[in-house]
Amino acid sequence: MPAGLVVLVGPPAWGKTSFVRALLARRQIDAEAGVSSDEIRAELFGASPAQAESDAAEAQVFEERDRRIVARLATGRTAVAESTNVTPRARARIIAIARRFDAPVAMLRFDPDVTDLLQQYGERGRTDLTCADVRAYAAVMTRDAGAGRLRSEGATTVHDVPGRRQGTTPAEAAARFSFA
Repeated sequence: MPAGLVVLVGPPAWGKTSFVRALLARRQIDAEAGVSSDEIRAELFGASPAQAESDAAEAQVFEERDRRIVARLATGRTAVAESTNVTPRARARIIAIARRFDAPVAMLRFDPDVTDLLQQYGERGRTDLTCADVRAYAAVMTRDAGAGRLRSEGATTVHDVPGRRQGTTPAEAAARFSFA
């Protein structure tokens, strides 16, 4: 993929972070290329989840994410936006940034089967979402993140990232992509 914006699109607990870690381990991207809203949230708010959950905190997290993406794209480097990005509204904000720099936008879809997603979520021992929340994310993904929809929003390319359903590890999935 040419240098530009890479947007990871998928529900929580479906391997986006593991995929980025695999890209880093394989030296396919540099450490600053991955821009994770979860990591930014942890940097800004540490272990105080109540403070990190407010609307003001969310705004601060995504302003910082956008600042980091701008810094990368302004210098012609790739930025990998690691957030759920399942809604058109979430994607529009960062696609607009890419357009300011005439940067191509590649969307990488992490599209799970809801049964697999619930199983993986449970295995990770996370408690930040309910099973109903996880199902809702999967439904939004199905409704609002099809390849055609992503192209109509401004994606230059759309790729499905193989995962658990295909028997593919994050490292194996990462090996299928290359970044300029």
